[in-house]
Amino acid sequence: MNFEQLIQAIGQTHDHLQQKAVSAINRSLTIRNWLIGLYIVEYEQNGEDRAQYGEGILQKTASSLRSVKGISVTNLKLYRQLYLSYPSIGQTLSDQSLPAPILQTLSARSVTLSRSDDKEHLGVRPELLIDRLSYSHMVELIQETEPWKRAFYEIEAIKGNWSVRELKRQVGSLLYERTGLSKNKKRLVQLTNEKAMPLTARDIIRDPYVFEFLGLKEQEVLEESKLEAALLDHLQQFLLELGKGFCFEARQKRILIDGEYYRIDLVFYHRILKCHVLIDLKTGKFSHTDAGQMNVYLNYYRDNETVQGDGPPIGIILCTNKSGSLVKYATTGIDNQLFVSKYKIALPSEAELKQFIEEGRKGLE
Repeated sequence: MNFEQLIQAIGQTHDHLQQKAVSAINRSLTIRNWLIGLYIVEYEQNGEDRAQYGEGILQKTASSLRSVKGISVTNLKLYRQLYLSYPSIGQTLSDQSLPAPILQTLSARSVTLSRSDDKEHLGVRPELLIDRLSYSHMVELIQETEPWKRAFYEIEAIKGNWSVRELKRQVGSLLYERTGLSKNKKRLVQLTNEKAMPLTARDIIRDPYVFEFLGLKEQEVLEESKLEAALLDHLQQFLLELGKGFCFEARQKRILIDGEYYRIDLVFYHRILKCHVLIDLKTGKFSHTDAGQMNVYLNYYRDNETVQGDGPPIGIILCTNKSGSLVKYATTGIDNQLFVSKYKIALPSEAELKQFIEEGRKGLE
């Protein structure tokens, strides 16, 4: 073996076994989520033919499993939908070397997939699904309610080795409908795959769902803008040192809306105001789209994170453009004047935040 062969052998070995490791992680993630979905449906059905869905069950489950990263009401809904959309995945359970305690939690009805509303799966075999498509692919596919359309995208995503982004792009471009109207269907799909972004092991490794599953923090792997990261570090410490009731809760908090992840730079809980404070840091000039984005975050928190006794969430947008600093409060939903007065006293003033931003930027640039 010469040196060139040595390098080639090491590279091929690494690529092959890395792909196998990534596939194993992803397969386990999909099966875990499918099983959770099954447990929820079985609990909701309670022996009945059809489940009686209740938000209260999911809220209670998510609250009880706060120590498990990634378990949220939104994700629990996805797990339930995964099970309902792909009951045939249960046929692969015997091949997954699941321990006896897990197998014992499955009812005979669940394992044999004899539920009265099961329909024959029209797409690819379940073992091929979980081997070739990531869980993020599955999240996109379960949005399709038409069985034939979903089967089409399953098959083409596997044949074309599509990334999740490519799958989204093709669904958005109405490939299914265009193929149906095309005289030369095979040629259209061929041309599509020639331009497609292929799925790589790196795509799956960087998948947010995988981070949750493995208990990793994204900051440990993903690079951030040094300036932005430094400003967030200082801002986090600045607010905690104010002594006005800020309790740190999350950094780069990810929320899931319609299959898309969004990140909130900093999230605090204010023990005096009894509400969440969401902070978004912008390194450019303030835009109306920034306010719209914060409004989405506030509405999400109001609907999904606020519990009884909490006040409406507060949003603060900090812009650090070169020409000047702009501090913008987004107070959508705050219509109680007493509460507004309280928050003006408890939160740092715009002047304080502006001074902090200007000093921080000068010291870090």
